[in-house]
Amino acid sequence: MKFINSNFWDRAFRVILGTSLITWAFYIEDLYKIGIFAVGFVILATGIIAWCPIYTLFGWNTRTHSKKS
Repeated sequence: MKFINSNFWDRAFRVILGTSLITWAFYIEDLYKIGIFAVGFVILATGIIAWCPIYTLFGWNTRTHSKKS
């Protein structure tokens, strides 16, 4: 797919980090709860869909491309 710009390890890290932040947001009682949840949700979403808009903005790509025949 043309829009995938994250490799497996990058995606796995994002899914773990996003899930951890969302879980942590349920256990704290501060005003930062909504912000931590929102950041965790965005990180989790970019890990699931394998596309990071910041990578696109800077032209980065962590996905290795195989040779086309």
